Amino acid sequence: MTFYERLYQDLKESQLKKKELRVSVLRLVLASLNNKEIEKRTRLSKSSPLEKLKELSKLTEEEIIETLNSEAKKRKESIASFKQGQRLELAEKEEKELVILEEYLPKPIPKEELKEMVKEVIARVKADSLADLGKVMSQLMPEIKKRGRADGNLVNQIVKELLSQKE
Repeated sequence: MTFYERLYQDLKESQLKKKELRVSVLRLVLASLNNKEIEKRTRLSKSSPLEKLKELSKLTEEEIIETLNSEAKKRKESIASFKQGQRLELAEKEEKELVILEEYLPKPIPKEELKEMVKEVIARVKADSLADLGKVMSQLMPEIKKRGRADGNLVNQIVKELLSQKE
């Protein structure tokens, strides 16, 4: 079952069970993915033959996860804003939406495993100070995307922590 099939199946089930919030979130995810695909098709239309365009514009698993991460990030930012503005009922709704989105995201990489990955990359690029932060992050983030997912801020924090210990 492809990711899209799973989403559509879950949407149908949610509609039948009258789970309004879940239906809303799944529709929004599908709309975001559709917009991303249209954006990709538009970009490719300038350089690819039209007959292959539909096939070429299908989103890869990485692009789908990237879109879902973007939606999750929006929720996290909204939660923080609503809590700061004392709008707890809206923050609670966003938290529920975030829980639904996280069901479709790969499991996060454990912090200890992240630290090991960071140590490997630091050794590989021979980083020895905070000045090498960009070099480490540019090598590390593609690896993290391959293995699962991790919050970029957490990764950045771990890299800074380990690099400052070297100074």
